[in-house]
Amino acid sequence: MIYEEKTMKSEKIYEGKILSVRIDTVELPDKKYSKREIVEHPGAVAIVPITDEKEIVLIKQFRKATEAVMFEIPAGKLEINEQPAECAIRELKEETGLDAKKMEHIIEYYSSPGFTNEKIHIFMATEVVIGEADPEEDEYIDTVKVNIDEALDMINNGIIKDGKTIIGIFMAYNRMKRSE
Repeated sequence: MIYEEKTMKSEKIYEGKILSVRIDTVELPDKKYSKREIVEHPGAVAIVPITDEKEIVLIKQFRKATEAVMFEIPAGKLEINEQPAECAIRELKEETGLDAKKMEHIIEYYSSPGFTNEKIHIFMATEVVIGEADPEEDEYIDTVKVNIDEALDMINNGIIKDGKTIIGIFMAYNRMKRSE
């Protein structure tokens, strides 16, 4: 049996620069009603940049939501009508200064479908060429290069805590192992 919910009413209660929030009144399969708080997000990309030396380029950035400095793969929000591959190229350049001769889409997933429609597209960038980073005005980012085993240790030791980064590193690791 498929348990679908029918939207009876939808009300946008907040619209911001990055996301919007709406409250939906839904009819449940048993004909009762409930409310759903939905965070609308345009989607994002994340990139696992891998150097010729098989190092992953991570960014290190303070994140207000966690009140902590996080290690992450470069990532960013899709602009209106922007294709994920275009966004990946743009974000990689902005945050790290890297250009990639090869950009491969490796997975897409919903970050937390219980309350948001945000879909993240993860790419693996190889044959990277170093250039000049151009972060956004309010971004303060450092880059760090780590080999794949070090990145896996950072995950296992709780140093890397970001979901997209964990997924991206494991997916890239699997791709690299299969191509050996």
